[in-house]
Amino acid sequence: MAKAVVTDGVVIDAAWRRAVETVPRHRFVPGFYLPAVERDGQGLTVWEPVTAGLDHGRWLAAAYSDSTLITQFDGIEVDWRQPSVRHGGAPTSSSTLPSLVLRMWADLDVAEGNAVLEIGTGTGYSTALACERLGSAVLTSIEVDPYRLETAADALYGSGYAPTLAVADGLYGYWPEAPFDRIIAACSFRAVPPALVAQTSPGGKILLTLSGWLYGYARVLLTAQGDGSAEGQLLDGTVSFMSARTHAAPAFGNPAHWAAGLTETGREAEHSPERITAATDEAFHLRFLAQSAAPDAQMTMVGGVVHLIDVISGSAATLTPDDGTWHVRQGGPVRLWDRIETVLSAYDEAGRPGPETFRLRVDDSGQQLRHPQMPDLQLPRP
Repeated sequence: MAKAVVTDGVVIDAAWRRAVETVPRHRFVPGFYLPAVERDGQGLTVWEPVTAGLDHGRWLAAAYSDSTLITQFDGIEVDWRQPSVRHGGAPTSSSTLPSLVLRMWADLDVAEGNAVLEIGTGTGYSTALACERLGSAVLTSIEVDPYRLETAADALYGSGYAPTLAVADGLYGYWPEAPFDRIIAACSFRAVPPALVAQTSPGGKILLTLSGWLYGYARVLLTAQGDGSAEGQLLDGTVSFMSARTHAAPAFGNPAHWAAGLTETGREAEHSPERITAATDEAFHLRFLAQSAAPDAQMTMVGGVVHLIDVISGSAATLTPDDGTWHVRQGGPVRLWDRIETVLSAYDEAGRPGPETFRLRVDDSGQQLRHPQMPDLQLPRP
């Protein structure tokens, strides 16, 4: 595994490679789920449990592969002595693929002696890598799920690592150990939590993944200014993390109920919804920009019709394919697709700029995503 992440160009620092070679990942993943090749009759992913007792070879090979291993669904713990096959479900905890863990630590530019806060202990594997590289004394790791932290603590202490651990919500950081020189999160937030800025030393750095209810993602590396503000640029790449539980999307009900209240007439859409739903790097980036323009919207597709639903304002929109174009109908106080189309048009006029050309400013007035050739976008209040 260490050779693979080095070959892929993820690890350049020899000390991080030694950490990968040293930390026994299998001790942090006694059980996990892997997806079956085919879905079930309802189109749901079939998740197969993997443990040493069920199939030692498969378990060990997966533990030392560069892949994400799902350890929990829907916030419900698994009895790994008698695990069962799952059909569908929302992953709520995992052991992130090692190459991404190392990429995040490298992007954070963490150095010897830095006081570090890690949000989202999870299985504890990433925590162990940091302890091996930086020493346990400088690392604080928090986890919102008590059982997850308990199992991670057993693996960490059993492997000889002793970081500061606590059950806490990452939305509020961890004041008892502040200030920190570096903060890193293994979950995503709708906006930068102000507590994290307040707990970062002047000149310190915060590496977060921003996400939202359209499942648009962007990583941002912020530098604390020392006056309660922070600023930094978006990073390139298509990285996604599970949402912080307090920032998860609410249930929105039946799309047909929302569509029934829309106006009978509509218009031809200026932009196809496929611009933000396609499996491309540009669509990944555009989905985050669209989400910043309509932060309370959620999206689903039923029978080829795209539904946008905003449970906060009571607004909705549908986009229906119509002979090579899309027909949009909207209702409620917020014209959701109008907002998204405004951003898509501005993006085109600006020459389709990449993520790294955007900067995020966080201060008392709010959080603004800025680009020199596009209007500012406001992230939602955290």
